Amino acid sequence: MKNFVLIGAAGYIAPKHFKAIKETGNNLLAALDKHDSVGVLDSYFPEAHFFTEFERFDRHLEKFKRNGIAIDYVTVCSPNYLHDAHIRFGLRIGADVICEKPLVLNPWNVDGLAEMEKETGKKVYNILQLRLHPAIIAMKEQVEAAPDTYHQVDLRYITARGNWYHYSWKGEHEKSGGILSNIGIHFFDILTWIFGKNKSLKVDQLDAVTGSGSIEFENAAVNWTLSIDEKLLPAQVHQQGRRSFRSLVMNDKAIDFSSGFDDLHTRSYEEILKGNRCQLTEIKEVIELIHSIRHSKK
Repeated sequence: MKNFVLIGAAGYIAPKHFKAIKETGNNLLAALDKHDSVGVLDSYFPEAHFFTEFERFDRHLEKFKRNGIAIDYVTVCSPNYLHDAHIRFGLRIGADVICEKPLVLNPWNVDGLAEMEKETGKKVYNILQLRLHPAIIAMKEQVEAAPDTYHQVDLRYITARGNWYHYSWKGEHEKSGGILSNIGIHFFDILTWIFGKNKSLKVDQLDAVTGSGSIEFENAAVNWTLSIDEKLLPAQVHQQGRRSFRSLVMNDKAIDFSSGFDDLHTRSYEEILKGNRCQLTEIKEVIELIHSIRHSKK
């Protein structure tokens, strides 16, 4: 059994990590969040210590160390702009770190974390759960089976967000990285994973709610659209009362990944606990891609 602590316990994504830690047979010792709406802990780790102040959390982890209780993993679910600092904290206290997407907002931050890995001997793991989705794995295998084929791909992801979004840290570009990092990171990751490095890109639109453009990869041309604008949802999605739409089409054939997301965080933890991970050099490629899109002139 491994011991975990978690930073960012009150956020949307934290329960998926609580569930993954529990289902992989491990223990959560302590959690931190400046907000105290963390009653979900009762469903998984009611005995976990909880803190709203980083200083008290840090002090408590020191007590664990003095009492011979190892902290094997620090899980980071905090806002995007804090990931780098919280990953560094985890490495400094001698733990491996599991971090939600995006790992960091800037490519040079990845270089700094790579240096800290060398200094501490500990590892950084990024949750990139779409790489474990059966439909995406099948898509990658199909591409690898035809190395000389140049593919045409269309990606559309619309996930409606209410007014609250713009008043939260997610709506602050400097803190979240905008919709490219908030909702696009997993999709840009699988495109890079499957089709290789990008050779050129074009941005048609990029604002606080919608982005679109095209990317030429080594063996694919991709048109992409991301948005949190409810008005862009297809009519049938509205009629079904849904607020999210995913479409991935390769060579005029739809890739069905409308389901199969429920256990991907647990599957991610299973792979991490085996020592399997995406190397930081590979993660840097998608961070560089998003950084290039963000700073590209329309």
